[in-house]
Parts: sequence; structure tokens; C-alpha cells
Amino acid sequence: MESRGKILMKRYELGRLLGKGTFGKVHYARNLESNHSVAIKMMDKDKVLKVGLSEQIRREITTMRLVAHKNIVELHEVMATRNKIYFVMEYVKGGELFDKIEKSGKLTEAIAHKYFQQLISAVDYCHSRGVYHRDLKPENLLLDENENLKVSDFGLSALSESKRQDGLLHTTCGTPAYVAPEVISKTGYDGAKSDIWSCGVVLFVLVAGYLPFQGPNLMEMYRKIQNGDFRCPSWFSHKLKKLLYKILDPNPNTRISVQKIKQSTWFRKGPGETHTVKEKNPSENATTNAAPALAMRHKKNVHEDVKPLAVTNLNAFEIISFSTGFDLSGLFIKKECKKETRFTSDKPATAIISKLEDVAKALNLRIRKKDNGVIKIQGRKEGRNGVLQFDTEIFEITESYHLIEMKQTGGDSLEYQKLLEEDIRPALKDIVWARHGDDRQQKE
Repeated sequence: MESRGKILMKRYELGRLLGKGTFGKVHYARNLESNHSVAIKMMDKDKVLKVGLSEQIRREITTMRLVAHKNIVELHEVMATRNKIYFVMEYVKGGELFDKIEKSGKLTEAIAHKYFQQLISAVDYCHSRGVYHRDLKPENLLLDENENLKVSDFGLSALSESKRQDGLLHTTCGTPAYVAPEVISKTGYDGAKSDIWSCGVVLFVLVAGYLPFQGPNLMEMYRKIQNGDFRCPSWFSHKLKKLLYKILDPNPNTRISVQKIKQSTWFRKGPGETHTVKEKNPSENATTNAAPALAMRHKKNVHEDVKPLAVTNLNAFEIISFSTGFDLSGLFIKKECKKETRFTSDKPATAIISKLEDVAKALNLRIRKKDNGVIKIQGRKEGRNGVLQFDTEIFEITESYHLIEMKQTGGDSLEYQKLLEEDIRPALKDIVWARHGDDRQQKE
């Protein structure tokens, strides 16, 4: 295990931990020869291979070597040992743009204008090199010591060669709150146009402090995305509103292009006078009917009159692209409280419900359906903290794609986890979406 002060490959002195993910961690480090600061992303080879992400790693390396731009995090080199893969990258001191929004609540149009110009510059450059990011969001936008934006995390990116014969990309990926409607539809999409949409959502979040699309569940949020159903708050300038409605056009054929964005008045000149951004009041929040950006990480909602979007932090790559026969555990996304579990299925809702009924019967559990579509499953005996109970809800994202969410609502958490691990998961294995041998998806 790497620790602070350890010398890596006789070239880098490892420092503090900057971040941690599912497959590795990122450390601050110092180049012993040049004394320059770097960030080193370390990944466990066994974990990467176990879940079939080696192709994604290769793509990220290829992509980052293709793009060299002042507003894109630079990849210095890639190293490997028998057990580890090391990405040595530019160290971006200022942290995530998300953290800045979280701290400020929202940004002025003038500040957002600067970041948006830099984002569009980087995205336009990527597109000119045949690279499509596919996961643009404030968490993947970093700030350097001079407050300049740097695009990072090309793990879900695609290259022009990934397109099929129809000239489109087909892998569904990205983060639900930022993903374009044509990506959701699974009929194929233009990577450049879908990136533009994500840029629009980022711009909205920068100035509003919350997401443009929300709903009580993922299905409703996707419905609003597909209809372009959002409203700009009152403090947005007229020029900004005009641009956003052109970017967040649900029809990719009529959506504004990067070139047209650059020609727009707001992009070229900004908001004009710098106004102090007024605070939102409850009536304005109710009018916009939008979820705060802070809900994306399940932080405390500072605008308590607005309901947080419960699943916006669920990355669509985590939901959808576990599709090559991985270990079933990878298909279940656990939250810290360990009371909610989600998985995906390409089976019809009737088949999913039938399977749940069979499993409940086999495990001697009671099952009943409520009027709102929730399936309640209960134990028959008292446990340590009462009768075990959990709700199951099925969201139809498309006709051939469902998200199933299980949420513990009663009983002991440890008993629920044991039942989930030992009985429910194995029993549901044949309805979990695992498209074995889909070579086309692997290429993307």
C-alpha cells in the first residue's frame, strides 16, 4: 500500500490523498527531478480486470494523449507495475468547480461566463480531434490556482472510430442529470451534440445553483429532459436565457452548435454589467421547480422548500454500462447508509414483477402492491428491530430498459444486508441486465 512520503518508481514522492474512487485513489506527488507537483491516479489492476474496465482505461489513455489544451488536464505519463496502473497527471490546485458552487450557492453571470468560455474552448478542441467527453459536469471540471477551468476525467470518452455505420455513438453513459435526451433514447447520438447539451446543463447550474431538470424519480427526470421541460430563474439575464433555450433543445438536429454558441451575444460579450446576484426566495424556488445542485451528492439542502432529486448522483455508466457479464455485485450500487440498492434489467416490467413475486414466495416473504406502483415486501417474523420490510420500485427509462430500486423501510439493517447478499441477489441474477458478448458496446 502506498503511503505518504513513499518514493514511487524512484521518480515521485507521494504526498497527501486527494481523492478516492471505486477502483483506486489519487495522491498529490512531487517529481523528484523537476520538483514539479503532479497528481497520480493509482488503480488496482486486479479490480480493473475483474470488472472488465481494461478497455476503458486504454481509451482514457489514448484520449488524453490526443488532447493537449490549456483548459484540459494534461496526462504526463502512464506507468505500471505487476499490481498497479499509475496515471501521472497535471496537478490542479483549486479542486472541483462543484465545490465552488457548493460553497457559494451559485455564481454571478460574469464568473460563469468566464468558466463557460473556457469549457466551450476545451470541448470544441476535443471535438476537432474526434474526441467526445460524454460526462461533462461540475465534478469533472477543475480549477487551477489562477481560477482557470480544466476539463478532467475522460474515462467515458469516445473517439470518432467508435461510431457505428450510421455515424452515431450508441453506448448509453454519462450522469443522468447532465445527459442529453437522445442518449437516453438509445437510438444513437452525435457525441458533439450530446456534449453541447451537457455544457448547457453545467452553465445553468453555475448561475442557478441547482439543476434545470428534476423529478420525484429518475423516470420523471428523464421525461423532463426528453421534453426540454425547464425554466430559467428570474435572475438570469435575457441573453443568457436565450442562449440556454437554444442549447437545451431536446431535438439534436435543431440544437445550437459550438460555432453558433461562440457567435452568440452572451458568449462574446458576457452579461454586460456585473450585478450582485440576489438570493433566491421560496416563491422563486417553487416556480423553477428545480432541485438544488447540492442534492447531487446528498448534502444538506440549503433551500429546504425544494425537494432534492434522490438519484441524480447515480452515474449512468454505473447503471447501464455494466453490461458484459461482470460480477453481479457490480450491478448493485450501494449508498453509505446501505438501505438502498439499485440494479438494471432489460426484461419487461411484468417479468420483473413476476420474478420478485417468485423470490418473495421462495423466501417466505409477504408481498403486496401499493397504488403508487411501489411493491412492498415484508418478513413474517419479528427481527432484532421489528419486522424486516423493504420497498421495490420499477422505473421504465425506455421500453427495453428498467431501473429497479430497493429501499429498506423497516427492520434491522444487518438482517436486510444479509438477506440481500445471500438470497435476493443470487435469486434475481437472471433478470439483471448483463448483455454478454456485446462487442459493439465494448468498442465504444
